[in-house]
Amino acid sequence: MGLDGKAAIVTGGGSGIGRAICLRLARDGARVAVADVNLAAARDTVSLARGVAGEAWEVECDITDLEAVKRLAGEVRSRWGRIDVLVNNAGWDRMEPFLQSTSETWDRVIAINLRGPINCFAAVLPAMVEQGGGSVVSISSDAGRVGSSGEAVYSACKAGIIGFSKTIAREMARHHIRVNVVCPGPTRTALLEEMTGGETGAAIIDAMVRGVPFRRLGEPDDIAGAVAFFASDDSVFCTGQVLSVSGGLTMAG
Repeated sequence: MGLDGKAAIVTGGGSGIGRAICLRLARDGARVAVADVNLAAARDTVSLARGVAGEAWEVECDITDLEAVKRLAGEVRSRWGRIDVLVNNAGWDRMEPFLQSTSETWDRVIAINLRGPINCFAAVLPAMVEQGGGSVVSISSDAGRVGSSGEAVYSACKAGIIGFSKTIAREMARHHIRVNVVCPGPTRTALLEEMTGGETGAAIIDAMVRGVPFRRLGEPDDIAGAVAFFASDDSVFCTGQVLSVSGGLTMAG
């Protein structure tokens, strides 16, 4: 898929969708920096990546800290000489009605889901401009396209990532830097289980499944394939695009 030897950074690569993305990119020949605030989880992903004959390296990084992200970008360039791919995957949410949420929760959701990816863009784009190309893939959400009850601030952040990515795609096109967005629907991850625990959570999951025409939740590997396409040379003429990977849950253009 045109990923052989490319140097990639995946944030939130220690678990869930991020881990699946790391493994897919490694399997397709990329060198992957597995960035996560949880270094032990990142190491586990690296061990799995090496098991599929990929080259991977764990890096502890809090994307809410711009200086930490700049250090990450610098370390990747020192190690591999370039940054070909950035996958903005790290995210967090707490499912609750907006009027029951607190400003502390809003701040954390915004810091991780909106400011964090913006930090990553700021840290990585200069390297891509200098080398004359690259690909950025940001994980948004169908919640950012159509809204999602109990996820008001999260939905706002994910919608913001779509708008931000489209703008950066326009600004960076002259440098041959592609910027695209993947929007998962409900996907079976540890975070989803954490957000939907207990009897009420089981009812939420059941409603999610019934709302998907394919009648199942997404799996992390479902998302990884879409990311691999946008990261690779197979999408060399695609930029500013938003792809929903949701089993048909949303079909808006």
